[in-house]
Amino acid sequence: MTNLKIHGDTPLGLEAAAVEGLGGGLAELRGDCARMVPHWEAPARITARPVSPALIHGVTVPPASARLLDGMSDYGN
Repeated sequence: MTNLKIHGDTPLGLEAAAVEGLGGGLAELRGDCARMVPHWEAPARITARPVSPALIHGVTVPPASARLLDGMSDYGN
């Protein structure tokens, strides 16, 4: 990973490109990212399990929305 050591009052503008280590470009950035990949591994795929309706509390649905869903073949029929 690139070490961005800046001491003093150096502004992070065009002058910062002259600071050692900031001129690597896209190739250096891609290399840094490739080295960090093992730290960002995603866990194994997690599948959601069904939840019992008895465990769902505090959900309120307005009557108009309930009627709308009841009329949809995917949900109500």
